[in-house]
Amino acid sequence: MQLGSGTFAACCVAIEVLGIALFLRGFFPAPVRSSSGTKHQAELPAPEPAAGSSSNWTKLPPPLFSKVVIMLIDALRDDFVFGSKGVKFMPYTTYLVEKGASHGFVAEAKPPTVTMPRIKALMTGSLPGFADAIRNLNSPAVWEDNILTRAKAAGKRILFYGDDTWLKLFPKHFVEYDGTTSFFVSDYTEEKRTHSPTLLVLCGDHGMSETGGHGASSPEEVNTPLLLISSAFERKPGDVRRPAHVQQTDLAPTLAVGLGLPIPAHSVGCLLFPVVQGAALREQLRFLHLNAAQLSKLLRENVPSYEKEPGFEQFKMSERLHGNWIRLYLEENNSEVLLNLGSKVRRQYLDALRTLSLSLSRQVTQYDIYSMVVGTGMVLEVLALLLLSIPQALGSKAKLDVPLWSPVSSLLFYLLLLVLLAIHVTVCTSAESSCYFCSLPWLAAGGVMMLISALLCAVLSALTKVSVDVQHPSENPGHSKSKWSDVELLVILGTVGHAMSLGASSFVEEEHQTWYFLVNTLCLALCHEAYRTCFLGADGEPPCCQPTEAGWDGKPHCDALELGQACRSPASLDGPQGRDRWLVLASPWLTLTCCRLLRALNTTGVQGAHRPGLGHWLASSDHRAELSVLAALSLLVIFALVQSRCSRASKVAMALGLLSVYCYRAAIGSVLSAWQQDDTDISKGIVEARFVYVFVFSILFMGTKDLLKSQATAATSRVRARGLWEIHSGLVLLAALLSRPHNLPVLVSSLAIQAVMAKFIWKPLRHEAAEVTVMHHWFGQAFFYFQGNSNNMATVDVSAGFVGLDTYVAFPAALLTLFATYTGPVLWASHLLNFLSSEAGSTALSRACFCYALVCSLPACAYIILVTSLRYHLFIWSVFSPKLLYEGTHLLVTAAACVLFTAMDQTHTKP
Repeated sequence: MQLGSGTFAACCVAIEVLGIALFLRGFFPAPVRSSSGTKHQAELPAPEPAAGSSSNWTKLPPPLFSKVVIMLIDALRDDFVFGSKGVKFMPYTTYLVEKGASHGFVAEAKPPTVTMPRIKALMTGSLPGFADAIRNLNSPAVWEDNILTRAKAAGKRILFYGDDTWLKLFPKHFVEYDGTTSFFVSDYTEEKRTHSPTLLVLCGDHGMSETGGHGASSPEEVNTPLLLISSAFERKPGDVRRPAHVQQTDLAPTLAVGLGLPIPAHSVGCLLFPVVQGAALREQLRFLHLNAAQLSKLLRENVPSYEKEPGFEQFKMSERLHGNWIRLYLEENNSEVLLNLGSKVRRQYLDALRTLSLSLSRQVTQYDIYSMVVGTGMVLEVLALLLLSIPQALGSKAKLDVPLWSPVSSLLFYLLLLVLLAIHVTVCTSAESSCYFCSLPWLAAGGVMMLISALLCAVLSALTKVSVDVQHPSENPGHSKSKWSDVELLVILGTVGHAMSLGASSFVEEEHQTWYFLVNTLCLALCHEAYRTCFLGADGEPPCCQPTEAGWDGKPHCDALELGQACRSPASLDGPQGRDRWLVLASPWLTLTCCRLLRALNTTGVQGAHRPGLGHWLASSDHRAELSVLAALSLLVIFALVQSRCSRASKVAMALGLLSVYCYRAAIGSVLSAWQQDDTDISKGIVEARFVYVFVFSILFMGTKDLLKSQATAATSRVRARGLWEIHSGLVLLAALLSRPHNLPVLVSSLAIQAVMAKFIWKPLRHEAAEVTVMHHWFGQAFFYFQGNSNNMATVDVSAGFVGLDTYVAFPAALLTLFATYTGPVLWASHLLNFLSSEAGSTALSRACFCYALVCSLPACAYIILVTSLRYHLFIWSVFSPKLLYEGTHLLVTAAACVLFTAMDQTHTKP
C-alpha cells in the first residue's frame, strides 16, 4: 500500500507521542504511599515498646500546644529572615529570634518549587511529584492524609485567611475562612494567659531567584525559613544559633506531635527534636518512637526488601533499647544508668529517623525502568523508520510503499510478539517489580507489544530495502546529488549538533544560545548564497523552471520546491535584477539585525537571568507611556502585515480584534488609554478579551469556509490560499491577545521576517521544501526563546490561561497556556503551511510534513536516551527533567501540526 510522506509522518509522530507519554510516566516516579492513608480515623497509634512487662502508655501523648498559628509567606527566602537582610526588613522577627523563644531552621523545598506541591509537602509530609507542577494551575483537593484532616477529625476548629489555593486543596476543612491576600497576627505574648502555650509557625512555601521567578532548584529557590515561636521554648536571650538545615516535610510530623495528633500516614519527614526537647525524657522517646514506627511502616509497604534497609535495622535496635529503658523506668530506677541509657536510645532514634527518611525519599527517585524501556523502544523504532524512509519520502513522488499486512503475517512478527509477551510476564510477576506498564490491562499491554513487534518488522523490512538499493543502484534509480550546498550542510549539521548538545546541563540551561547561533549562522549562509546567485548566476542560460499559476502572493512564480529539479546550482540560475537584487542581498542582514535586537528584549537562561532586559524596563509602572506607544504601533504594523491577503470581512474583524486587544490591555492596567482616568478603573478585562475571542473565531470560521468552498466547488487556488491565510491571521490575533504587551514587537518581527524571507529569499533562491521546512523550524525555536521562554518551568506565563475567564476552566486554560508558550513554533508552522500550499499540484507539502516530523523527532529521541543515561546526575530534577517536559509538549504540538499538514495535503491533491 502506498502512503504519502505526510500521512506516513503523521502516523509515526502519533506513535512517538504514545511512546514519550509512556516514558514520562516511568521517568517521573510515583510518590510513596501508605495503604492506611485513607483509614486514619480507625488507626491506633503504635504502643510504647516494653521488654518483659506491659507498658501503661498505649495512647497518643497529650498535646504540647493548645493552638497553632501558621503564617506562610509566598516566595519567602531564608536570607530574608536570617542574617543582615532579616535585621533590615524583618526587625521584629529578628527580635523574637534574639529573645530566645524560638527555633529557627532552613527548610529545603524539593523541586518543583511552585506553590501547590509545596503546600502539600508541608501539610502531608510527602514529596509531591513533577506532575503536581502542572496541576498547580488548578490545585485539586488533597486526598492524602494530612495535618488539617487529622485536626478536623479530632474536633479542632480551623480558621483560614489567605490565598484561596488552600481552599481548593482543603475544601470543607475551615469553619471560618476569608480569601484575602494578607492578614495580621496580634502579639503572640497573649498566649501566656492560656493553660498551654501557642505555637506560631513562620515559613515560606518556596524561595525565588534573583529575578523573582521560581520552579527550579537553585539555592535561592529551595532554601526557605522555618521559624517556630512559642513561650514553651526556653533559651537564653541573645543565644542566636546558626539555623540547622532540615527538610520541608519535617513540619508535618512536628505539628502532629505538637497538637497530639497521629502523624500523617504518607509523611517521610522527621520530627524536629528541638521542639520537644523541653519535655520529659519518656515523652521525648515516645514522640521519637511514634515517628520511627510510622516511617518503618511506610518503608515496609513500599520497599519489598525493607528488612535489609539500614534504617529499619536501626529502628529495631532502637526499639529493643527503648523497651529495656521502659522496663527500668517502670521499676522506678532513677539511677544514672537510666539517664545514660535514655540518652543512648534518643541518639539511636534520631539516627534511625534520618536514615529511614532518606531511604523513603530515595524511593521517590526510583525510576520505573520497564515503562521507560518500552517507551524508549517505541520512540527509537519510529525514528529508525523515519530515517530509513528518507529516500522515498523526499523523492519526486513523495510516496512510500508501506506493506501493512506483511509484517503482521510474517513468522518473525509472531516470534517477536511471543518473546515480548514472555518478557512482560516475567517482569510483571517478579516479586520486586512494580511499574505502571504492568498495571495496564492485558489487552492494552498486548496491543502495545503487537505495535512494537510490527514496528520492528517494518524497520527490518525498510533496512533490507535500503541495502538492496545500495547494492543495485541502477535497478533502483533515485535522486542523487553530486554536491551539497552550504545551506543543506548547515541544516543537517545544525540539527544533529543541537540534538547532541542536549547531553550537557549547561547547553540545556542555555539552549537559547544554541538556537541564536544557528539562526545567525543561517542568515550568514543565506547571505553568501544570495551573493553567489546575484553576481555569479547571470550566465546567459535559460531559467530552470517555467512560470506556473498565481501563487500565495498573487504573482506567477516557479514551482521550485520540487526535490528533483535539474538545475539546482546557484551558478546556473538567472539571478534577480535591478532593485530586487539589492533587496535579496539586504534581506539576510535585515533578518540578522532584527534577531539581534530581539535578544535584548527578553533575557533568558541562567547566565542572563540576573540582567534585566528591555522588556523589564518597558513592563515597569514608570514606563507605561512608552509601552503604550510601542504596543499601539505594534498592533498597527501587525494589521498592515496580515490584512493584504484577507477578505474584506476578515480585514474588518482583524482591525476590531486588534483594537479590542489594546482595550483589554488598557482595562487590566498594562497600557494607558484616553478613557481611563486613574488606576481605580482597572478591571480583569474579561469583556474586552471575550470580544477578541469572538473576532478570532470569526476569522477562523471565514478561513475554514473558504477551504471548504475550494473543495466543494471548482474554485481557484486563490480561494484556498486566502482561506489558509485567514486561519493564520486568526492565530496571529490570538497571539496578540495572549502575548505580554512588551512582547508584541516579537510578534511583529516574526511576521516581518516571514514576509521578507518568503519574498526575497526562499522564492528567488529557489530553496527546496526540506530546506524551507528546517528553516521554519529553526526560526520557530528561536522565537520561542525570543518570547522570554526557557527550559525552566518558572518562565511559563500561566496568566495567559486566565485571559477572558472569570473562573478556572481546565481545558481552555491549558489550551491557552500551551498556545501562549509555543506561539513562535505554531505561527512559523502555520506560515510554512501557507507558503508551501501555494505550490499547486506539487508534493512539497507532503515532503515538508515528513521533514518537519523528522527534525522534531530527532532531538526528542536523543534526549530521552541522554536523560536515561543521566538519570542519577546532580541536576536531573533541576535541569534535565523540566526540559524533558518541554520536549514532550513540543512533540505533541508537532503531532498536531503534522495532522494539519496531512489534512491540507489531502485536500490539496484531491482531484
